Order: sequence, then C-alpha cells, then structure tokens
Amino acid sequence: MASLGFTAGVKRVVTVFAAGAAALTLAAPASAAPFPATTWKVTPTSPTPLPVKMTNSGNVVWTLGAFQLTCTSATVTGSFIGATGNPAQIGTFTAGTWGPTCTSPLGPFSLVHVGGWKIWAKSYDPVTGVTDGYINNVTLNWTGGSMKFTVIGKMSVKYTNSTGALAVTPLPGELSVINPVNCGALFTTATKPTLKATYLVKVTNTTTIPKIVGS
Repeated sequence: MASLGFTAGVKRVVTVFAAGAAALTLAAPASAAPFPATTWKVTPTSPTPLPVKMTNSGNVVWTLGAFQLTCTSATVTGSFIGATGNPAQIGTFTAGTWGPTCTSPLGPFSLVHVGGWKIWAKSYDPVTGVTDGYINNVTLNWTGGSMKFTVIGKMSVKYTNSTGALAVTPLPGELSVINPVNCGALFTTATKPTLKATYLVKVTNTTTIPKIVGS
C-alpha cells in the first residue's frame, strides 16, 4: 500500500510539473521574424527624398571567375524615400566612385557608375532592424588597359538600422558581363561577377544614420 501511495504521489508531481510547463509555454511571447512588409517609412522624413551618401567599410572586392579586383575606397550617393508595396522601391543611387583606381593582378582598373541604380525593400525584421532587398538597374563600366566591359544586373543587399551598414552580397548569377572588348577568354558574356562589400550610409553632409522601417 505504501508503494502505491508513493506512485500516486509521483504521478501528481509529474502532472503538476507538466501543467506548469504548458502554462509557461503558452505564456511565452512569440518570437518575431522577418516579414514581407508593404509599408516602408524612412527617417528622417525631411527632406523628401532624403539625400544619402555611403562610403565603404573595409575593402570592396569583386570576383570574376579566377580574377579578383580590390577597391580600397568607394563612395556612392543617392536618396532614400518612403514607399508602399512589396517589393517597394525605397531609393535610388545616382552616382558612385571607386578608387580612383582599383587594383588587380592584371594592374589597375577604373569603374564608372552609369544611370540610376534602384533600391528595393522586400522584408523587414523588427527585432534586428534589418531590411532585406536588392539593388537593380546596376550598370558599371570597367576599363583596365585595353580591356573594357560592362557589368549589369542586380545585387542582393541587407540594411541595418542600428549601424547604417548596407551589406552588398550579390547571389551567383545576379550580375553578368556584356560588351567585352579585348578581354579574350578572361571576361566573356558567360562571366558572372560577385561582390563583397559593406557601406556605411549617412544623411548627406551629416552624421545621421537613416532608418528604414517596414510594417
């Protein structure tokens, strides 16, 4: 009989523990996750569009097959703006400089920004303040000695509100080469460039970091 009483007591403890665990589980707040926002707010809200300037943090490194190009200095200017939709265009980069020259095993190359590169937002993480998106309409003319070609396409990006860091990491196949001249087999229309770069964004002529918030 004592054994039966002990067993019943254990069952009661287990039952109470399980009920308590279930209550804790139910009470725990749901963790936030990135979501496909449809309304995008940019701050400061004035002026509109908000002029921005971004400079590299660390080297900007391009890889084209076995070839690698390193730029130690880079500056891009443009603007951010609030928008609706998904994806939503939240800005444009209108000018950029890399260098004055960027170095490679084949010698220096110059890169020339062409046209307006459009910035699009897709998802927002309210916990980290990170916006995922991409830049499209990318057109960048390359010249190295007698070699010339143009890189076009899009680049996946992540923007972090707390630091103003724009991480640029194009996925394989997002960028391509067109119009190669005197490039032989080194750069062809089959070449798929990739890029590793982080830029720090500030409101032009200030130290203010712009914020992008999706809802």
